Amino acid sequence: MRPILAVPSSRADLAGLLALCLALAGSAAAQGASDPSRPVARSLAEEPLPRPVPRPQITGLAEDVARSAPLVRPVLRPRVEPSLAIGYETTPLRRAERELFAFSPFAPRAVDRPAARPASIVSAAAERRQERLRGQICGDPAIQGEAIGNIGGPGACGVTDAVRVRSVSGVTLQPAPTVDCTTATAMKDWVAQGIKPAVGTTGGGVTRLRVIGHYSCRNRVGGSSGSSRLSEHSYGRAVDVAGIGLASGREITLLTDWNKPAEGAILREVWRSACGPFGTVLGPDANAAHRDHFHVDTARYRSGSYCR
Repeated sequence: MRPILAVPSSRADLAGLLALCLALAGSAAAQGASDPSRPVARSLAEEPLPRPVPRPQITGLAEDVARSAPLVRPVLRPRVEPSLAIGYETTPLRRAERELFAFSPFAPRAVDRPAARPASIVSAAAERRQERLRGQICGDPAIQGEAIGNIGGPGACGVTDAVRVRSVSGVTLQPAPTVDCTTATAMKDWVAQGIKPAVGTTGGGVTRLRVIGHYSCRNRVGGSSGSSRLSEHSYGRAVDVAGIGLASGREITLLTDWNKPAEGAILREVWRSACGPFGTVLGPDANAAHRDHFHVDTARYRSGSYCR
C-alpha cells in the first residue's frame, strides 16, 4: 500500500516541500544528461547546406584534340559485280539456302536459267515495233495504214479525216478501204473480238478480209426506202466484206459457204459479233442485194444496232 502524504499545514511546510521537489527534478535532469542511451533533443535551427561549386571550364580541348588526331573519313567498300551472265544467285541468303539444300535427297532438281535472247532477235522485235508505230493511224498501233485527210463532195458526200486502212489487229484488208477513224476502230474491234475467235484455228487462222465496198458517193441499195437516201458509204462509214482468207490459202465466202454446216456456223458467228461495234449489220438473210457480203457501218440508232 502506497504511503499517504500528509497535507502541509503551514507556509513553512509548503516551502520545504517545494524545495524538495526542485531538488528531485534537478537530480533527475542530471541523471538523464549523463545517460547516453537517451535521445538528445535536436536544435530547431537547421544547419546551412554547402552550395555547389561550378565545374571548372576546360578551354581549348576540342582544338587540341582536332590538331593532335585528324578525323578519318569512312571509305566505301568496293562494289562486287554479280555474275548475272551464268544466272548465279546474288543474294547471300538465297545462295546459302541453295548450297544447303543441294546435298539433300529431297531437294528439287536444279534447272539452268534460260540464256538471254540473242541481240539479233531483240533488234528485230524493236524494228517491227518501230514500223508499227510509223504505220499507225487513228492513234492506234493496231490500225495500220495512211492518213488521207478530208474528202469533199460531190454534194453531201465526203469524209472528215479519212484514212486508208491496210490492216487491223494483224489482219490484212484487201483492198485497203477508205473510211473515217470511227469505222476503222470498229473494224479493229470486230476482227479482234469477233472474227478471230469465230474462225479460231480453222485453216491456220484468219489472215485477210476481202473487201468489195468502202467509200463511194452513192445511194442506198436493197432498202425499203428505195434509192432516195445516201448510203453510209457516202460518208466513209461503211465497209462491205465478201470473204475471209485463211493462212492455208483457202477463203470462206458468203456466196458459197453461208449454208454449209461448218463454214456457215463460222460466218453466222462473225455476223453476230459485228452487232455492237457497228450500228448496221446486213448479211445474206437481209435481202438479195447482200447475199454475197456483209455490210457493216457505224450509223447510230436510238434503238441500238440494226442487225439482219
